[in-house]
Amino acid sequence: MSSKLPFALRFTNVFRSLLLSSCKQQQQQVLSLSHHCTNNTSTYCFSSAADAEEDKLHDDLKAAEKHTALHSALSELAGAFDGESMVFLQRFFRARVKPVISTGSLKLDLALGIGGLPKGRIVEIYGHEGSGKTTLALNVIREAQKLGGYCAYLDVENALDPKLLEIIGVNTKSLLISQPNSAENVLSIVDTLTKSGAVDVIVVDSVAALIPQSEIAGLISDNIVETQSKIMTQALRKIHFSLCRSETLIIFINQVRSNLKSRQEGLKNVSEVTCGGNALPFYSAVRMRIARKGLLKSLEKVTGLGICVEVMKNKLAPTMRKAELEIEFGKGISRASEILELACEHGVVLKEGNCYFIDGEVLNSKIQAETYLIQNERICDKLVKSLRRQLFRVDEDSDS
Repeated sequence: MSSKLPFALRFTNVFRSLLLSSCKQQQQQVLSLSHHCTNNTSTYCFSSAADAEEDKLHDDLKAAEKHTALHSALSELAGAFDGESMVFLQRFFRARVKPVISTGSLKLDLALGIGGLPKGRIVEIYGHEGSGKTTLALNVIREAQKLGGYCAYLDVENALDPKLLEIIGVNTKSLLISQPNSAENVLSIVDTLTKSGAVDVIVVDSVAALIPQSEIAGLISDNIVETQSKIMTQALRKIHFSLCRSETLIIFINQVRSNLKSRQEGLKNVSEVTCGGNALPFYSAVRMRIARKGLLKSLEKVTGLGICVEVMKNKLAPTMRKAELEIEFGKGISRASEILELACEHGVVLKEGNCYFIDGEVLNSKIQAETYLIQNERICDKLVKSLRRQLFRVDEDSDS
């Protein structure tokens, strides 16, 4: 309702009283009443509880129409395409929650943010030679075998040492080992095993050693970098599609090379590149870079290697986290020291002064406590389960 400004100013209070009285007689609850004056025009805005109920009813009808339209569209798509191509939204997210496999290092599991490496995804581990990439991959295989899974190791470099498998604790009876002769054969094996759904972990060691069939048949002087990249791009598209219906964890071990283009352009910070092109970094859900930190010594003897694992890409948790690990020669990743450190930090193990109280035993030094954990694997596994429940909030019988 509007009127000229002088009249509006004179009768504003009278009009408000009449309007409120009318609403009261009609048993309407007034929610808002506002008055605006613009350009010699006075405007009154009025809303009641009945208007609000009508708006809510309209919103409910609109939501029901959208829900019906969505189901109609999904039914149409299910008939036109594969039944697994379109699923209901809640089912989709529930199906995408993948279990994880521990890396064998609690510190690294913490850095990954989800308690390990995700099944049904591609993971790239890269770094310079001798930095512990193979050792880390074999630790993942050992943890998968503890859960009763089958694993495959594609030894492209033909350098796998059976003694290393025994040292780390890999069960060779449930490990498939292959030494394919070409990149095409390697990636075909990966795709076939992934489609089967029977293999939990597949390790390809390494991408840098993948030899295209054209290189085997060609001359040494031929340029095969582009061919290798094309093979990886084509194969990973197919493998990634197979992973959508599988819970296989695929680990590609890779090496780094100096970026020659950056060096030729005279840049001070020469960046690193990995072998195999850009397809692997793109399809990988997790990328971890391993670098050597220094040598471990005991009584002037070199006993191991200190490494730093940095999570460069992570689609499931925050990235750019680091974990510093120790690898003992002839033993693998030192679990006892990091388990003892985290157990004391989170109250799983009581420490008073130099004494450690573990499972009713009193140990007078850190060395004695670590030795006790190494000699009592059952107690060590018990501490790991307690820490994983506390750190990652998982059940004892969880796959993670």
